[in-house]
Amino acid sequence: MTPGMRAREMNLYRRYFDLVAAGRKTIEVRVQYPNLRTLAAGDHIRFVCGRDDCLTRVRRVAVYTSFEEMLDTEGPINVNPDSPREQQLANIRRIYGPEKEALGVLAIEIERVAAAGPDH
Repeated sequence: MTPGMRAREMNLYRRYFDLVAAGRKTIEVRVQYPNLRTLAAGDHIRFVCGRDDCLTRVRRVAVYTSFEEMLDTEGPINVNPDSPREQQLANIRRIYGPEKEALGVLAIEIERVAAAGPDH
């Protein structure tokens, strides 16, 4: 990331953060809150969990009408390689209720960005 570029910060639960940091989770799921509507390929997201952070680049953003449609299209293994589809669906719905899902579901394809400099 070049100086002056800004990264959006997003908090992640530890189990998901570790998968992103290891490069095993390539799809981050969010609902389409107004502040995420402008998210686009090439943007940077810094995922944060406690004192840890992981910089990623957005490869693509896809919008779906439901979590089921998103999982069936993107593939559960890309969202969470350690959890079966039905478990993922239950976990996502625990985080986001039906009123949030109704906003639209975002599948954000990410790739890790190598840390640069001694402070990482």
